[in-house]
Amino acid sequence: MQTPRSYERFTVDIPITVTTVLDSLEGTIVDLSEGGAQVVGCTLAPRTQCQLDMDGHIVFGTVRWSEVDRMGIRFPYKLTEGPLFDLLKAVRDSQAAPLVFQPRVPILAAAAHQGGFGRRSA
Repeated sequence: MQTPRSYERFTVDIPITVTTVLDSLEGTIVDLSEGGAQVVGCTLAPRTQCQLDMDGHIVFGTVRWSEVDRMGIRFPYKLTEGPLFDLLKAVRDSQAAPLVFQPRVPILAAAAHQGGFGRRSA
């Protein structure tokens, strides 16, 4: 049974470096929220504390689950600032943008305005 999530997740593609006391691994965040991230391309054991480094900006986390080529990382504090938050906000805003309604001119009305179709104008 799954419990409801605290934060909405968004699909992203962000290359990062995952660093622990002993390792430094390259990975990609594919799923991001204010509370955590799913990283593919590397793996660590559950309960491992690590840091996600994106262009010199660091976010700390703890591995919650791990598979052969991916893992879920939970942030100890809600993501509220920094480059990762800025990317998350940009993705959220782009998905929430309303579609703009563009009325279309019916073809028959445009043809009637030009004097009719196939008829001489008097």
